[in-house]
Amino acid sequence: MKIAFIGLGNMGGGMAANLVKAGHEVSAFDLSQDALARAKENGCATFTAVPDAVAQAEAVVTMLPNGGIVKAVYTSDVIGKAPAGALFLDCSTIDLATAREVAGLAEAAGYEMVDAPVSGGIAAANGGTLTFMVGGTDAAFAKASQVLEPMAKAVIHAGAIGSGQVAKMCNNMLLAIHMIGTCEALALAEKAGLDPQKFYEISSKSTGYNWSLNDYTPAPGIGAKSPADNDYQGGFASALMLKDLRLAMAGADTAGATVPLGEHATRIYEAFVDAGNGGKDFGAIFTTL
Repeated sequence: MKIAFIGLGNMGGGMAANLVKAGHEVSAFDLSQDALARAKENGCATFTAVPDAVAQAEAVVTMLPNGGIVKAVYTSDVIGKAPAGALFLDCSTIDLATAREVAGLAEAAGYEMVDAPVSGGIAAANGGTLTFMVGGTDAAFAKASQVLEPMAKAVIHAGAIGSGQVAKMCNNMLLAIHMIGTCEALALAEKAGLDPQKFYEISSKSTGYNWSLNDYTPAPGIGAKSPADNDYQGGFASALMLKDLRLAMAGADTAGATVPLGEHATRIYEAFVDAGNGGKDFGAIFTTL
C-alpha cells in the first residue's frame, strides 16, 4: 500500500519504519531535517511539503503534537490534496472536539477517517508493539487495521469517531494516578523501614499489582528496568503526561464527569513540570517524595 506518514518524531519515526518493514511504500514528511534523514535511512521516500507526500497516498497517517496542528495540516495540506478515496488515520493524542471536527471535514470532502491514538512509548513504537485505540465506522476500522497492524501488538475498535481519543484520555489519566500511588507506596515502605525491593516483591504479586509497579518501576534499582535506572531519561516525558491529563480534564468538564483523583494528579504533574522537569520521564515524580 502507498502510505503517507506525517510527523516523524520520537514515536512517528519508528512507526513509519515498521510500515516499510511490512512492505508498504511510505512517503514521509517532517519539519525536522534530521527526522527526514533517519526516515530515508529506514527506507521511506522523503518530502519537504505535505501535499507532495500525500499526492499518491492510499492512506495518510499523522502523528502530530496537538489538535491545532492536526487541524491545520488536514485542512491546508491533506484534505483535497490526497487522492479521492484515501483513508486518513490520525494517531496523535488530541482533544475530542478537534478529532471529531477534523473527521467531519474529511468525511464532507469524501474521505474516510479514524482517530487512532496509541498506548506504548518509544520502545513500543520502534518495536511495533503499540496498542491502537480506534474510533470510526466499522468499514473504516477494517481498512485502518491493515495499516496499523505492522505497528501494533493490539488494534482495538473503540467505537464511533472520537472514541479512540476518549479511550486514550481515560487510560492515561488512570496511568498517572497509578504512577503517583506506586511512587507514594514505594517511598512509604522505605521510610517505614521496609526494604523497597521486598515491598516490590510482595506488592507486585499481591493486590497492589499494576503496570507502573510491575513493568515500569519508578524507583531506581528496584523491580523492572525502566527510565528510573537511567536518571529518568527517555520513556514518556512528564510534559506529555501533563498534556494528556489536561485533555482528560477538559473531556471530563465537557462530559460532566467527576474525576477528583484525576484533578489531583493533574495538579501534581503541573507543579512537577513547572519546576523544570517536563523532559524527565513521568516516573520521576518519585523524586518529589
